Amino acid sequence: MTTWKLDNAHSAIEFKVKHMMISTVKGFFQDFNISMSGDPEDISTASIRISIASSSINTKSEQRDEHLRSEDFFNSASFPEITFDSTGITKVKDDEYEVTGNLTVKDITKPATFHVEYGGQATDPWGNQKVGFAFNGAINREAFGLTWNATIETGGVMVGADVKIQGDLQFILS
Repeated sequence: MTTWKLDNAHSAIEFKVKHMMISTVKGFFQDFNISMSGDPEDISTASIRISIASSSINTKSEQRDEHLRSEDFFNSASFPEITFDSTGITKVKDDEYEVTGNLTVKDITKPATFHVEYGGQATDPWGNQKVGFAFNGAINREAFGLTWNATIETGGVMVGADVKIQGDLQFILS
């Protein structure tokens, strides 16, 4: 069993959500960790745990970020961590997988599935063996207690329910 150390400098977890039903707001989390172990030759054997500091949300608007950290959304003071624990990994085709697990936001746990593409392995100039992945998926934020919204004068709502999540991850095999 190999342990894979996250290379934070070459990794990102991002999201996007509809705003006022006419555009998309994008953001990312600055502070997260991923524990992953398994056989690098058979990714379907891996065990994955993702831990994200909810207070590290960044949409490039401090006022919006403070609102997202508040009780209206993540309530970061009471629920500082968002987690994902894998329960199964299924190979879809050559370098593509479906990773299923339990996603917990604000102490509400629901199953979630993400599509993962294996990017391959390479050795960096310092002799470190690296492995890369890209993932994407979507969740309904309201199912996790993120229900704040406002009606806009033209009809519709301020914040969409569906949140698209994507990430690019690089690990050092050890």
